[in-house]
Amino acid sequence: MSINSEILIPILKKGIDQVAILVPDLMRAVEQYYEKFGIGPWHIYTYKKPLVNKMTYYGKPADYQMRIGLSYIGSMRIELIQPLGGESIYSDFIKKHGYGVHHFGIVVEDINEAIRQAKEAGYQVIMDGSGFGLDGDGHYAYLDTEERLGVTLELISRPEKRVEPEMIYPPEGLG
Repeated sequence: MSINSEILIPILKKGIDQVAILVPDLMRAVEQYYEKFGIGPWHIYTYKKPLVNKMTYYGKPADYQMRIGLSYIGSMRIELIQPLGGESIYSDFIKKHGYGVHHFGIVVEDINEAIRQAKEAGYQVIMDGSGFGLDGDGHYAYLDTEERLGVTLELISRPEKRVEPEMIYPPEGLG
């Protein structure tokens, strides 16, 4: 497969970095992925204020919360998300589709430039959050791509240094 060199949004040229799945019970899902498939360790975080210090939902300030588990399947990061509260694209998705694959994540070098390119191509940011790294960096932004692409795309600027996870599963000695 070749990639058009004159594309408007080159964010997908390097491929998908993450697959995210919405789950009703994060710990049950983490245990299942580990016990049935050997996927782990899982780094568990709760994303809410003040950890994520700036959040928006459809362009307005927001205060949503979610618990996430991060691990890898080969070189692909897998993210399990359990929504905990607040208006979010996660709760919107669950109302419309139920639980399941929610978005593909793309790590970008310059998130502001990636957002600019997406807007230029007609895709708006529908939810985002920033400031979850130790130095106040880290930013994610979801684009309104579901209707046209069949899945939501997330732009990800990973923080240089991440806060320590709340927990790691399996606990040391179990694996």
